[in-house]
Amino acid sequence: MKHQDLLAYQKGFLLAMKIFNLSKSFPKEETYSLTDQIRRSSRSVCANIAEAYRKRDYPKHFHSKLTDCDAENSETHTWLEFCFACNYISEETFNVFCKENEEVGKLINYMMRNPNKFGVKAND
Repeated sequence: MKHQDLLAYQKGFLLAMKIFNLSKSFPKEETYSLTDQIRRSSRSVCANIAEAYRKRDYPKHFHSKLTDCDAENSETHTWLEFCFACNYISEETFNVFCKENEEVGKLINYMMRNPNKFGVKAND
């Protein structure tokens, strides 16, 4: 299995791409702030899942990368709140993206609570 086969990665990647496409319409003055930040945090979710999966021989590293991933996912949610508060996205879009973000978070937390299902060996 590859990290790209993980449901958390797939859903995180899809959300990051939706955010990328949506953020193309943000005001120019947000290019180096909100646009950059939300793109980075949403992409970092997938990058950290990939790193965690490659670190599965080391349980503490696996868990650490997933906690980083969870933090990036939470950061993405915060940027979505700013997008909505600044009227860059509609309430409907905000709700859809937040629901997807929450689902990714649940999948990440499932991976943290069930590392053995992802090839992580128990500490000796």
